[in-house]
Amino acid sequence: MSPTDRLDSIEEKLAHLERALAEISDVVARQQKQLDAALDRNQRLMDKVSALESDFGPSATAHEKPPHY
Repeated sequence: MSPTDRLDSIEEKLAHLERALAEISDVVARQQKQLDAALDRNQRLMDKVSALESDFGPSATAHEKPPHY
């Protein structure tokens, strides 16, 4: 294998690695956006549960039977 062939092979492998890295980076960025959205939604839901508990007490969300049963 000549030095030129070796260099071409290395450049080809490098190009594939750069493409793979870019694809992985895109996936990580997309997953981070999804994670941020999920965390934001979770926080909003926790705020709603907290508001319900403060309005009706903790038993309102605990699925307990009312005292008249």
